[in-house]
Amino acid sequence: MNVELPFAPVDTIIRRNAGELRVSADASRELATRIQEHGSELAIDAAEHATRDGRKTLMAEDFGVERVIDKTDLELPVAPVDRIARIDIDDRYRVSMDARVALADILEDYADNVARAATILAHHADRRTITEDDIETYFSLFE
Repeated sequence: MNVELPFAPVDTIIRRNAGELRVSADASRELATRIQEHGSELAIDAAEHATRDGRKTLMAEDFGVERVIDKTDLELPVAPVDRIARIDIDDRYRVSMDARVALADILEDYADNVARAATILAHHADRRTITEDDIETYFSLFE
């Protein structure tokens, strides 16, 4: 699978939750992959919602978002999130800018939750670095 999301903003999200811990490149890559998979699944659900409403444009409300934050408040870039939204949905759908920002916000919250848990796991293992194993362990325990 080609990962659309750049690793640098994902690394930044992990680091803002990691405190004094270091972050391995593999951890950032693994979380970026998981974010992409989750975003694609959310877009499929949003497309089904839009279809039921007779629309071909995904809107923020299709992702369950009523109020869209300013995109400058996000760490995740909107353009790759748009590509993530389109991975598994038909090309006939459009994704509104509000929907892109809403999805980026959802995915950033998702990444923060995983990063916080990975930090706890690394501390528990008495390591100074968050690794890919911490990300994978989170998903094996909580998903």
